[in-house]
Amino acid sequence: MLTPRHTGIPLRARCEPEAEPSGDAPVEGLLLVAHGSQCPAAVAESRALGAEVARAAPDLAVALGFLELADPPAGAMLDRLVDQGCTRISVQPLMLLAAGHGKSDVPAIVLDGRDRHPGVDFSFGAPLGVVPELLAVAHANLKEAGADGLPLLVIARGTSDPDANAEACRAARLLAEWSGASAVDVGFTGVTWPSVPDALERAARQGDDRLGVFFWFLATGKLVERARDQIASFRTRTGIDVVDAGYFGPDPALVPVIAQRHHEALDGVHRTNCDTCTYRAAWPGREERVGQPRGVGHSHLAAQHRHGHPQAHAR
Repeated sequence: MLTPRHTGIPLRARCEPEAEPSGDAPVEGLLLVAHGSQCPAAVAESRALGAEVARAAPDLAVALGFLELADPPAGAMLDRLVDQGCTRISVQPLMLLAAGHGKSDVPAIVLDGRDRHPGVDFSFGAPLGVVPELLAVAHANLKEAGADGLPLLVIARGTSDPDANAEACRAARLLAEWSGASAVDVGFTGVTWPSVPDALERAARQGDDRLGVFFWFLATGKLVERARDQIASFRTRTGIDVVDAGYFGPDPALVPVIAQRHHEALDGVHRTNCDTCTYRAAWPGREERVGQPRGVGHSHLAAQHRHGHPQAHAR
């Protein structure tokens, strides 16, 4: 059972279909690439966000595909845009932070598309990043949930990319400044530290009887569900009131950020930081990633990840 969330808009009662090119498709297309999940609600939220983007850009052919764990595959939707007559396509990760998916898997879709469709102009957009528009949505969620100004715990998806983990910490600090939180910490759902239970224990040691939580996640999924179970256990054991302010969800306020990334891609502007990226900087224990070929992770090019290990990559 999913815990009710706060996103500022009601989740649609039915699952909207993925955004597709319609009518007389223009020559310009936008492929939105979401991660994918075994959780139907997560897939529905990704599709709902894609539909919001499509409604806001009626002159643009918008399609949505997934890296793994859900259909349709992003590569197949890219081919559909080409079949609809698009001669210029930007590929936009529906992802918040630039880790392996945004730096390797989604670019692999672009490179593969260029090989299959040499006559089409492809460009790559950056993940959404830590920007004022997202901070405003997160703050609105905190305020709606009654967590504005409380000590804050931001929960993010941990990665093996130190730069992406650092960006999650940056997001937490900026959201605390934005919302007037009296203290802030970060917990990760896996891969790196601190874990969500460890972050909750640190909050308990501060002596506060109320704590606000915001998930720096674009959609729900197995990781959010698991973290909420951990929060429920913590609340029962300690008596601390943990106020769940939800995650971003298919909020229309995200659409202008996605549109901006699309136009930046067409203009050759890319916001992803690479100075401390594991694909460029030799981090201890991760030296083999420097210069690593694109698409070695969970993209549709890696079929063994898409269909062979569903539990290992459950979201």
